[in-house]
Formats: sequence, C-alpha cells, structure tokens
Amino acid sequence: MIEPALSIKSLSKTYRNDVVALDGVDLEVETGDFFALLGPNGAGKSTLIGIATSLVNKSAGQVRIMGHDIDTHFSQAKSKVGVVPQEFNFNKFQPVLEILTDQAGYFGMGRRAARDAAEQCLHQLNLWKRRKQTPQELSGGMNRRLMIARALVHDPELLILDEPTAGVDIEIRRSIWDLMRRINEDKKTIILTTHYLEEAERLCRNIGIIDHGRIIVNTSMRKLLEKLKEESFILYLEGPVTAPLDLEDFSYKLLDAYTLEVVLSHGKTLHRLFDLLNRQAVTVLSIRNKANRLEELFLTLTGQSVEPS
Repeated sequence: MIEPALSIKSLSKTYRNDVVALDGVDLEVETGDFFALLGPNGAGKSTLIGIATSLVNKSAGQVRIMGHDIDTHFSQAKSKVGVVPQEFNFNKFQPVLEILTDQAGYFGMGRRAARDAAEQCLHQLNLWKRRKQTPQELSGGMNRRLMIARALVHDPELLILDEPTAGVDIEIRRSIWDLMRRINEDKKTIILTTHYLEEAERLCRNIGIIDHGRIIVNTSMRKLLEKLKEESFILYLEGPVTAPLDLEDFSYKLLDAYTLEVVLSHGKTLHRLFDLLNRQAVTVLSIRNKANRLEELFLTLTGQSVEPS
C-alpha cells in the first residue's frame, strides 16, 4: 500500500489571544499528485504549511509525510519534503553552487556527495552555467529556479511551493509552470499555494480550499469546475457583424463589430454555439474566457467579493 504524500488529521492551531488559525483540519494528498491549496489571506494556508514543515508547532492533531509522523519520526519526515517559500531567503553573496552544496549538507550528506547532488540539480534546472554567480547577479526568474533547486537538492518526494510565481512576469511564470510539470512527471508530489487561480486550474489535478481554518472544498479540479453554472466567453471575429445574430437561447452582446461576448449556462456547449455561428457565416478567429472559471468559484465558495477597480 502506497502511503499518502501528506496526511493530516484533526489538525488545530491556536495562537496567543485565542486566535484560531486551524480548526480540526483533515486533508490527504496522494503520492504523485499535483495538488492546489487555496484560500484567502488569513485562511490558514501558511500555518498549515508551517506545521507540515516543522516551522510552526501545532496545538493538536496528527501530520504524516510519506507515512512518517512529524512528532515521532521527525528526521525521516523532514527529509521527505522540500519547501520553496515565497520570499528569497538565501545568502545573496554566496555562489549558487555553494548554496546548493550547503543545503544538501543540512540533510546529512558528506561534502563530496553534497557537491555531486548540487551539480546534478543545477544541470537538471538549467542553472549550471550560473553556478559561480551569486543570487544578486541573477534575474528574478533565475532566482526562482534557484529556490526550487535548493528545495530539490536532497531529492525529496514531496515539494511544497508557496506562491512560486509571485511578482514575476508572464514569460517567467510560464517557464516555471513548465518546470513544475516536469518535476511532477518525475514522480514527485507537488502542493501548490497560489493567488493566481489560473495557475492552479492549469497545473493541478486536485484542490483543497481552506477558509477560516477549515477545509471547505477537497475534490478534483474537474469536479469543482463542473459546479460552475455559467461561463462568459469573448469571441474575436474575422469580419464585422452588421445584423442581429440568431443564437437561439444563448445570451450574447456585441462589444464592437468584431468582438462578441457569449454566456454559456449549464447544458449549453461551445460546439452548438459554433454551429449556430457557422450557419450565419460568422468566422471566429480566437476565443478566451472573460474571467477565470476557478476564480469565480473561489469567490462564491469563500463568500469573498471583488472590489471595484
């Protein structure tokens, strides 16, 4: 029987002044999964991760990493997990190769073994040419890769990524997405926290949403998105629309002569919409969601509201 990568039972954390951060959390992440852990600010995500990585003491409950209890088998549990925090926290004046070598040493590797592991990790993450440089000489994207490399250098089975693409541009974000996919394909379990909900939808197979210290959703991404009652799409057209369209019971409006907004409620499909447009000689060049689907669900489930811009 394969142990879950992360198993949490009845986990609670109460800070001073009776502030309850976690209130009896139960959560299980299967080995090999790519799991999204989402929640608004102050929901309990950071506390949960802090406890799982031994940075925060729990008040009650049980946490097991790859079958190892963090209380009774601390060293074994800690060796199985790598953490990528949101903020850069390495010595910006230390060469990249030395950062990774020292990190491997923290997990009990001898100097030669640690250096070999560091060199291998730098090759895998395309950082080898930067090995003699310091973080202050690297771009933001390269430093993000270095953070991931440092978390992977001791070859953990579970990788926890806390806002790994915060503050980077779109090109760097997409490159990090590709890197995360490759890491997951290499049979490593990934837990991702992010405020970019498009990121979670694109990368993750399963999802947990935490709010006010409790897990309110724990399901597959597919099943969660099926709960969305309607979606709005923006269609960019090849030619101008000069007359009213007959789209039967589809709700639509023209944003301009070349741009159409269509609402798909439950049971309506893009295939049927395109069939109706084709009958009227309307050619669609491209299409996009007006709003991220997961974001709409997240706001509904957590009772959040979008502030007007």
